[in-house]
Amino acid sequence: MIQQVMTAPKKIEFREVPVPEIKADQVLVKIMKIGICGSDIHVYHGTHPFTSYPVTQGHEVSAKVVKLGSEVQGLEVGQKVTIEPQVYCGECYPCRHGKYNLCEKLKVMGFQTTGTASEYFAVDASKVTPIPESMTYSEGTMLEPLAVTVHAAKRFPEIKGAKVAILGCGPIGILLAQSCKALGADKVMITDVSDYRLELAKKCGVDFAVNTKEKDFGEALTECLGEDKADVIYDCAGNDITMGQAIKYARKGSTIILVAVFGKMATVDLAVLNDHELDLNTTMMYRHEDYVDAIRLVNEGKIQLKPLMSKEYAFKDYLEAYQYIDDNKETTMKVLIDVDSSEENI
Repeated sequence: MIQQVMTAPKKIEFREVPVPEIKADQVLVKIMKIGICGSDIHVYHGTHPFTSYPVTQGHEVSAKVVKLGSEVQGLEVGQKVTIEPQVYCGECYPCRHGKYNLCEKLKVMGFQTTGTASEYFAVDASKVTPIPESMTYSEGTMLEPLAVTVHAAKRFPEIKGAKVAILGCGPIGILLAQSCKALGADKVMITDVSDYRLELAKKCGVDFAVNTKEKDFGEALTECLGEDKADVIYDCAGNDITMGQAIKYARKGSTIILVAVFGKMATVDLAVLNDHELDLNTTMMYRHEDYVDAIRLVNEGKIQLKPLMSKEYAFKDYLEAYQYIDDNKETTMKVLIDVDSSEENI
């Protein structure tokens, strides 16, 4: 089979390797589609702090089951699936208490261990989640980032009926806005400095989309959500400006949740955070129940995925996909890699 290998920043090779053998508790899947996310782009640029080369990428994925290990139950050959890419120890304190997304030895496929960017992939059956036959492989690929935002939305337990503000209107920001609405939020406001992205957010059902180049964030909070402002503010941009806005304008005693990964050491006003008794919380990846909820919400028509699919490239054009993303930063949301061209395109 053919396997993608990033040998160094901005360098990709395709190698012919044997189709992997599976163990009794594993599944062999045929990879159909792969999504490229922001962390993959950091690897492409050589700026990911926890990835070394060579590395086979791919953690947002849809696939078809082609072979089952002798001990595998609950899956069928030919079934559409996605893969949960966390590799965890099962023994540390977080793992023993059901929080394996916080495993002390956590590895993620495509970063610290081999990813799915190959024609076939052997994976533990416990990491394989079936998706409905009615769901396309393209949609299946986007369940991983959607699970991120479903988990993030649930990190604010009072999300039902809440007034929500989201800073940052990339794929995660727009998926988070939809996740909050789908889980019962009353009103959702999203901000960015790109009119293109804000218009896309509106098409996906966001109540208020505000360009903070033109409108002060604090004023927008009051105008859109009322005098009591937001019950929770999510930072999906991850920089000093957005976190500074969140701390400065949050209602006293309310909650800020950091979703984005800061690219450098943060410089923020902790004195105001303390003085206003703000809860600064974070969110990390997802667990299986978040995938289950993500699939259900898409099935119920509460989440739109297709508007966020920007472009698709053939497997052999992986490098070209990265170049396209670099050249079209503002207008690119999700770029997909089509590993098996015999299936549907976006």
